[in-house]
Amino acid sequence: MSESTTAAQDATGDLVSVVVPAYNVEATLDECLRSIEAQTHRALEVICLLDGPTDGTSAIARAHAARDGRVIVVEKANEGYGATCNRGIALARGTWVAIVEPDDVVEPRWIEGLLSCAARYGGAAGVDVVKAPYWRILPAQGGGTQRVSCPYRGRVRPRRQPFPVGEGIELMLHHPAIWSALYRRGYLQDRRIRFLEVPGAGWTDNPFMVETLCRTERIVYTDEPGYCYRERDLNEAESFAARSPLTPLERWNDMMDAAALAGVEDERVRSALAVRGVTYALITVGAAGPDAPGVQELVRSSMERLDEDLVMGSPAISPAGKRLFARARGLGEPKVSAAPYYLHLAREALYRARTNGLRFTLETLRSRRAGGRV
Repeated sequence: MSESTTAAQDATGDLVSVVVPAYNVEATLDECLRSIEAQTHRALEVICLLDGPTDGTSAIARAHAARDGRVIVVEKANEGYGATCNRGIALARGTWVAIVEPDDVVEPRWIEGLLSCAARYGGAAGVDVVKAPYWRILPAQGGGTQRVSCPYRGRVRPRRQPFPVGEGIELMLHHPAIWSALYRRGYLQDRRIRFLEVPGAGWTDNPFMVETLCRTERIVYTDEPGYCYRERDLNEAESFAARSPLTPLERWNDMMDAAALAGVEDERVRSALAVRGVTYALITVGAAGPDAPGVQELVRSSMERLDEDLVMGSPAISPAGKRLFARARGLGEPKVSAAPYYLHLAREALYRARTNGLRFTLETLRSRRAGGRV
């Protein structure tokens, strides 16, 4: 038996700790836990952290623990998503850590596929993060749900594996998707990578994405999705910002702090952060209005962290975003051509039509216009 074959067998037999942070999710937790328990990879510990729920969540989790000894239930006072995930990672004993949100489900071979990908490149000896695409589960017209591919499936094409995130920059241009991954537990410990601990959900997945992807050059990627992410609609970000308008840009500043700590110099990564920063500024202004308390100052201080050439030269930033950036920086009214941005949108539309169909593509474009980002 070859050394590489032995390493692959060892890697695919690794214990995986699955962290499930749960707060008032009685409608979805049973299905979520059943999907984890049904994994073809059996070496699991499922750490279900009850973040002070007030509904039937606790009873569902305890029933699963009674039936399956791999399920560990931790009951605690409400602390929020970030603190709850940190506690789960601290309790984990596995070689790898996965995070599954309690309103999502995973396909039976999800963990097996991620481990197999890691094994091809040396397993835990050679890999820190395993990333994959995911399925988006959205409400369908006329009732029911529709399943579509995430926006980076088929587009992450590093020249080699493992790779630094700049070689697979699509991973930073879309939803943080921190749950569509495995993390080597030793990597998280050695680099002291943790979630921010703020009340509620708080978009803490954003800085965690930067921490995990920008502090290693040992990322591997498989293009096979297995995580099913439930979305309420195509404008979840705008809906959240309407309730907490400053949060998106506050978390973006945390992303920039994490990038600075990681010593990020790669222009591809800096450009991706610029796209996200201007997008979040548009979302914040659109949700709260430019004159809402704290908005102008936060937008100004945020835009001052960005390189003018990166913003004004990016085809992925809309004319509206460039004008907002210029106003915040006191640069006057810029002469902005819409052509590069509409070419960018056309390429995105072509990709989405090819992968998810024309109807969904048109729905996506309408949602971007409704969110004020076109």
